[in-house]
This record gives sequence, structure tokens and C-alpha cells, in this order.
Amino acid sequence: MTGVSGPARHLRWFLAGAAAGAAGTTVLDAVGYLDMVIRGRGASTTPEVTVERLSEILHVRIPGDDNVRENRVKGLGPLTGMAAGVGMGGLLGLALSCGWRPGNAVLTATATAGALIGTNGPMTVLHVTDPRTWSRSDWVADIVPHVAYALVTVAVVRGLKPCPPGHSGGICARVRECAAAHRQTLCA
Repeated sequence: MTGVSGPARHLRWFLAGAAAGAAGTTVLDAVGYLDMVIRGRGASTTPEVTVERLSEILHVRIPGDDNVRENRVKGLGPLTGMAAGVGMGGLLGLALSCGWRPGNAVLTATATAGALIGTNGPMTVLHVTDPRTWSRSDWVADIVPHVAYALVTVAVVRGLKPCPPGHSGGICARVRECAAAHRQTLCA
């Protein structure tokens, strides 16, 4: 991000990446829910099982009686996916802040792979799932939302990058024009 150096630059890129990851996570969830509507399938319970396994391994008790505890686990499951999506976006932002400048295809592939590993990796390590046993439709149902995540994350992180001083092209110029028009309208 132009005009900012040192830790502030990295923090800005991390936050831009995290925001992009949040947008991507929203799309990933929407694609997953749309798949549930189209195919009439139920929600996956693997995030909740993962939370349960982590609770056991880390010896961290999830408080509450049976019903309250179950509801907490159902809330924690999706939060782990959100954390993975936002975190992956933040990591992409940090990589960009350090000077990594891949093309969109490489950045999208990296975001897709990172999101797949960030979500499926812990479930695989904890023996909640085994991707080696997945059917072709299981793989498609898992990859499509992650690709959608990556496409949106990359588009947003690229769009949040501020323009260099004097740059007049692309989205930056349109944002400046829009801001100028709003100022004129408000101040007239």
C-alpha cells in the first residue's frame, strides 16, 4: 500500500486481506447453502465433530448442560470455518505486503488451496474425515465453494489496494470520481 512503510504497511495489507477473506467466506457459505437447496442435502456435521475432537485433545471443556453445550458446539463449528477464511485472506494480504506479486490465476489457486487446507486439514488430521475416501461428487461439492471463495477474496484484496499517487486508471479513478460527485452534491 503506497505511502506507508514498515509494520503499518503489513498491518494494512493484513487487514485488507482479512476483509477480502471475510467477503470470500460469505460467498463460500452462500454457495454451500445453495448446494443444499439444489440437492436437498443436509448440513455437514464435520465442523461440530472437529470442535468436539479439539475440545477433547486440548482438554478444554465446552460448558453447559447437554442442550446448551450442543448449541455452543453448533455455533463454534461454523466459526472455525470463518476464522479459516478470514485468516487465509489475512495471510494473502501479508504475502502481498512482502512484495509477492503473482498473477490472478496463481493468487486464486493459492487462495483455493489455502482455504481447502485450512478447512479440511484439521478435520483430516483429527480423523473427522478422510478425503481419500471421498466420491467425485464429494470433491466437487467441496472444491466449488472454495474456488468461489478464492475468486471473491482475490477480487476484493486487489480492489482494496490503494492506487499509487498520480494513478488515474481503473477502480481508483472511479472511486475518486464518485467521491468528488458526492462532495459536489452534498456541498451544493
